Amino acid sequence: MDTCAAEFEAFTPYYYSTYEQENEIRTSHKRKVVILGGGPNRIGQGIEFDYCCVHASMALREMGIESIMVNSNPETVSTDYDTSDRLYFEPLTREDVLHIVEQEKPEGVIVQFGGQTPLNLSVPLSEAGVTILGTSPDSIDRAEDRERFQVLLQKLQILQPENGIAVNKQEAVRVAERIGYPVVVRPSFVLGGRAMEIVYDRKDLEYYMETAIQVSPGKPILIDRFLDNAVEIDVDAISDGHDTIIGGIMEHIEEAGIHSGDSACVLPPVSLEPEILETIMDHTRALARALSVVGLMNIQYAVKDGVIYVIEVNPRASRTVPFVSKATAVPLAKMATRVIMGNTLKSLGLTEEVVPKHVSVKEAVFPFSRFPGVDTILGPEMKSTGEVMGIDRTFGLAFGKSQLAAGQRIPLKGTVFISVKDEDKMKVLPVARGLFDLGFRILATRGTSRFFLENGVVNESVNKVREGRPHVVDMIKNSEIHLVINTTSSKKAIAESYSIRRASLTRNVPYTTTLAGAKATLAAIRSMTDSAKVANAATAGSEGNMKVRTIQEYHGDF
Repeated sequence: MDTCAAEFEAFTPYYYSTYEQENEIRTSHKRKVVILGGGPNRIGQGIEFDYCCVHASMALREMGIESIMVNSNPETVSTDYDTSDRLYFEPLTREDVLHIVEQEKPEGVIVQFGGQTPLNLSVPLSEAGVTILGTSPDSIDRAEDRERFQVLLQKLQILQPENGIAVNKQEAVRVAERIGYPVVVRPSFVLGGRAMEIVYDRKDLEYYMETAIQVSPGKPILIDRFLDNAVEIDVDAISDGHDTIIGGIMEHIEEAGIHSGDSACVLPPVSLEPEILETIMDHTRALARALSVVGLMNIQYAVKDGVIYVIEVNPRASRTVPFVSKATAVPLAKMATRVIMGNTLKSLGLTEEVVPKHVSVKEAVFPFSRFPGVDTILGPEMKSTGEVMGIDRTFGLAFGKSQLAAGQRIPLKGTVFISVKDEDKMKVLPVARGLFDLGFRILATRGTSRFFLENGVVNESVNKVREGRPHVVDMIKNSEIHLVINTTSSKKAIAESYSIRRASLTRNVPYTTTLAGAKATLAAIRSMTDSAKVANAATAGSEGNMKVRTIQEYHGDF
């Protein structure tokens, strides 16, 4: 496709393939490298991988190496005409990539910047004789293959939740009964946690097995012990095969069980003990060394009762790389590209971790308003389509900014409705008490209301929808409620409370469906209220006195 309409020579044409006799590819004899993108963007696969691909292309250009991008999403920056030296607008399949490699004869192919899609191609391409740059296909397979990975963790004496593999209903039941309910079940080799669920009993597990096999035919179902009330941690690291530097340690605000792409997270962590952080860093370096990682690596941990478990290791860029790079001023994707091409971290001047003085919060953005009838409750299957970032000197202010950027205007006064599952009642008590002390009127459903009164929190009872009018949804529609806190678990309770969450969404009432989100919201309201008190009343709006600074100003504080 001639981008200059034949008026003058096109230096960065798009290439589309078709089965014909004429070949219009103009190959060069310069050093060149193929970068595999993430393919079509869809719910469940973050656009953040495009950031990594673009920065890889920029780094190659700075090194005097031609970048050849293979991607097929017209909405991405990596498919802009001036991002790479050459663009192949082709599907990310073994056949199509091999055809391009045959024509271009590059030094090799980079698979670690486009997410899971190109990573799945590493072994097939390698078996066909293609050079995979960076982490070897065998190391990628060791991290991806459940049995090989277990052997590696046992050798390193690193814990992971009890788990098993099943290919049919009977095997799944045996595994689940051995490790104990609840369990997290998911098909292998799918994107964005698709068809991933938390299962609480045998009946639900048998139903899941009947439907999940269709999502990933011929592949086993992975079954893990669900770590209830655990804190999830994301770690991005970069390694040159010898030295490993931690790019960032992110503490998830939502508890384990919410997909990492949907969970808000904070960098640096705000509640983890120093010895926990030190152990996480040691585990990360040990895994990078054992897997001979060259380039980027992402590890997800869970911390429960002071014990650290590894959930997953991905020897590739993660969807948090852009966030970490902006928070720490370290361009991880560019650095990783240079490492992949042979530079050492020491030669690049990256010899120690950067811990920012400010607090950065990443929040997911969801497309719920565009899909009538979709429930807003979060779970293991990814639903977000993007993310925003809030930066400030405290966690509360940074979280408040992230919510504002995501479209939720956290109120500083008004009425809050609280309805939580039984096991959350004691834990939500400090949140309710804190909101009441800040001047909020508390509304609650009958069971929650009674519990609050017994524990000294003044509140008013309101009807559930099935209990008759006027009920909570009526009050949301009448703009009488300014914040909703709603947690639930059983399928019956989820169905009954659906109308509350949907009404909140359509009426733009801020809501949270997790206890951790409720605690973070309280922290934000406190910080914003304190900030507003200090500020001049004429300049302080409903968001308090949140000051705006450029990201360069924050980086200048290091």
